[in-house]
Amino acid sequence: MKKNILFFLLVSGLGFSQQKNVKITDLKPKTEDSNFPLITYTENPLVENKINTFLQVNELEYVPNSEANPFKRVSTGTTSYSNYIYFYSWEKIETPKNILSIAMDGEASGAYPESFAQWKNFDLRTGNFINAEDLFHPNYVKTIEGLIQKGIKKEVNYFLTQLKAEKNPSEEVQEQIGMYEGCFMDYTLDGLQYYFAKDKIRFIAGRCANHAMRALDELDSHVIEFSYKELEKYWSPYTRSLLSGSDKVEKTSFRNKLYKGKIDGKYPITVLVSRLYSDNNSSDMKSFNAEYWYDKSKKLIKWDGQMKGNHISIVENDYYNEETRQWIPRAHVEADMNGSKISGTWQDYKTKKYLNLELEEL
Repeated sequence: MKKNILFFLLVSGLGFSQQKNVKITDLKPKTEDSNFPLITYTENPLVENKINTFLQVNELEYVPNSEANPFKRVSTGTTSYSNYIYFYSWEKIETPKNILSIAMDGEASGAYPESFAQWKNFDLRTGNFINAEDLFHPNYVKTIEGLIQKGIKKEVNYFLTQLKAEKNPSEEVQEQIGMYEGCFMDYTLDGLQYYFAKDKIRFIAGRCANHAMRALDELDSHVIEFSYKELEKYWSPYTRSLLSGSDKVEKTSFRNKLYKGKIDGKYPITVLVSRLYSDNNSSDMKSFNAEYWYDKSKKLIKWDGQMKGNHISIVENDYYNEETRQWIPRAHVEADMNGSKISGTWQDYKTKKYLNLELEEL
């Protein structure tokens, strides 16, 4: 069922006089349950293509122009996580010159229906998704996370004080107190959503309640905002350039980037790196997830990888064996990153044959 999402109240006062040369329409076919943004940026077709590819692969599990209906998987519950997903509306937020921020809301139905609100931010100079982790100098990431956590705890504790002040609290109030006392508030940047406004940035953390307790959660999601000026001393060189309107692009991390290249020098592929996270067993090891597709077939294939220094190791699984309860690999990739390029080998698991792999950041 379509729901009115509170988050639109957060952006309603921002205005929408975004860059005139960036247009957003609805991805077709538009229905009541499929309102999804499609970007047009005639001044930079590469940026336009990268943003649309990221959004459609990441949200719809659909490679652009691969089938007639881009909503087929989300509308039939055949996504990789077996959910039906409905997109009800989107809005473009007023931002500084180099940034495109889009707000979307909808509903996902797995074991039970759950409404969602999300924000996607892109660098209009490159078309790259903007990662929260790239916004701050590495020395200040913990500081920023601490400021956000402090803001969340202040909000929750203030409400808890009000609840505990009630005389003869009802059973419902007692349940609320228990829920807020057990609320997870130690969010890191990797676990937060955010978006850019005209002169400030807003971080959004998940609510305290699980699905069963949601009716008791009067606070809902936590919104913590800072003016750009407040965070000025913490910004990375990339963010200073981004917010200043400069055309100079500073280096950012591996996560959420698109790469194009070839396997064996003759099979064109495109890769989208998604989540990148620290390995709990190694301080210098990063794990990541990615998807790639052959440009001819446009079928998504998942990669699970690890990165240590500039070296990348990837497992490409073929299928899950119910008898052995194990994933059976299709291939292994060993490669090295050198600047914007990745070079290595793709090895067939069965034949052990090695094929060259060459990729370059889009």
